[in-house]
Amino acid sequence: MRRPGSAVLLLCGLALALALGLAARQLVAQVEGERGIQPVATTSDIAIHGVQVNVTGKTGEEARYRGWEEAAKLAWAKAGGPVMADGQIQSMVSAVMIEREQIGPHRYIATVGVVFDRARAGQYLGSGSVQRSAPLLVIPVLYSGGAAQVFEVRSPWQKAWAGFRADASTIDYVRPSGSGGDSLLLTAGQPSRRSRAWWRGVLDQFGAADVIVPEARLERQWPGGPVRGTFTARYGPDNTFLASFTMSANDETGVPAMLDAAVARLDQIYGKALADGLLKPDATLNVRLQIDPALAALIAQGQAAAPKAEATQAAPTATPTVAPPPVTINTFTVQFASPDAAAVDAALGAVRGAPGVQGASTTSLAMGGTSLMRVTYAGELSVLADALRARGWRVTVGNNALSIRR
Repeated sequence: MRRPGSAVLLLCGLALALALGLAARQLVAQVEGERGIQPVATTSDIAIHGVQVNVTGKTGEEARYRGWEEAAKLAWAKAGGPVMADGQIQSMVSAVMIEREQIGPHRYIATVGVVFDRARAGQYLGSGSVQRSAPLLVIPVLYSGGAAQVFEVRSPWQKAWAGFRADASTIDYVRPSGSGGDSLLLTAGQPSRRSRAWWRGVLDQFGAADVIVPEARLERQWPGGPVRGTFTARYGPDNTFLASFTMSANDETGVPAMLDAAVARLDQIYGKALADGLLKPDATLNVRLQIDPALAALIAQGQAAAPKAEATQAAPTATPTVAPPPVTINTFTVQFASPDAAAVDAALGAVRGAPGVQGASTTSLAMGGTSLMRVTYAGELSVLADALRARGWRVTVGNNALSIRR
């Protein structure tokens, strides 16, 4: 026979299970959805954008191929390269980026970008090594309609930063895509945190050394009317103010162009700050370098107050111990081909398994093309290159970067 209170207990259990299920669905809903935007790939190669071609051919495919050949010659001339044979120019092209194209039965009209391999083309184009910043995590905060957001939804400010081509920039941007758990970890409230331990955990997730916070505040005068944007450059775990400026658009259709122009101007501001020595990684973010001042004073007092008798006491002669030299922790960029997911996993596994590698994570993923990973390594770049060669990879050493392939 069922007890009188068993029905009540059963109903309470069902209600609790329903509540837990709803809570789990809400949590999943927070990290699912089409909010992620993959940033464009940024490499150390030489990229020439905005090359326009208009050619014909027997077929649309032949016209397209001729258009790419013509784009390579135009890009080479635009980059200031010397007069060379077409075959030599083509041998230095590593990629063609389609910005806009129209393919007809016999005609190809397009605007493309041409990427030249720096190792082969750099000697002709005179592009030496450029000083770049440490890896900086980008948290693009947008204030619009009275709300602050980063990756909660696909915003035009996030899209502007994801589409920014930073090939020629002196800033090494680490741009999260905003998918998965990024929307939970990187919020508009994150820049107001001051805990170095918390920041260190966040930066380690993305392989960055410090953080920059470009803010955009959009104010609409009336529906369908002008849009005024106030843009602020901030940096560091203390959200330090760097510079601010305003721009405007006539209506909503002009907002994307305004945001793209604002990103380019912010890149100039951060580049100038790097040249002025303001964007050095905050030493307090490295927990191994931190020591409480009061503790340091107590240690000094204890050493000064040691009994003199111990200092004068005869002691057996001992062979001095030579401390090993400190190991320098460096961060490098590794470029690798990523035709499919298996190739990505194989490259990451090989790099992570090399001796001295402390961490490796993808920073730019281009399926079917060339991807980038950021590697934290205890040693020099040449030593890492030798370790990867020993694991069966063909390695090309560049400026603080490697290119690997099977």
